[in-house]
Amino acid sequence: MDVKIFRAIHQLTGRSSLIDQFMILVSNKVRYVYFLILIVMWFKKYPYRQMTNNAVISAFIALILNLFFKLFISKPRPFLKSRVGILIPSKIDSSFPSKHTLLVFAVSTSILLYNRVLGSIMTGLAVLTGFSRIRVGHHYPSDIIGSALLGSVTSMFIHQKSREGNVKAFAK
Repeated sequence: MDVKIFRAIHQLTGRSSLIDQFMILVSNKVRYVYFLILIVMWFKKYPYRQMTNNAVISAFIALILNLFFKLFISKPRPFLKSRVGILIPSKIDSSFPSKHTLLVFAVSTSILLYNRVLGSIMTGLAVLTGFSRIRVGHHYPSDIIGSALLGSVTSMFIHQKSREGNVKAFAK
């Protein structure tokens, strides 16, 4: 099923150079938009500073989880397993998890828990990022779904721990 869905999405590659270039742009550059948003939010007052802290901590933990999973899971990328063209060069490490997807979901979920409008926009960009990672030929859909869940759960955990810490601080 994973391979069938991958092929259905990836077979669209090459039909429109404009869409292919857009997918490459999303795949490679959206993370910088997230970084810029975090910098802007850092300079705003509460709750934006707390939201930014949680997002940065979630992204950091997501990177650690990415390294951990890459050590123990060896899942070949689609272009290594079968003859699949890729739109941009890629590392030849494990396909799971997708670091790009993991990071953007960790940050967007952290923001969504504080600000529904901005968080929804960023979650939409995160979904687009995950889709682009399949479209450029680097990941299977299960890699993207697993990474999205892992990033989101990490953010929810950090958010909950942050709230527990704030409640204790107000109780003193």
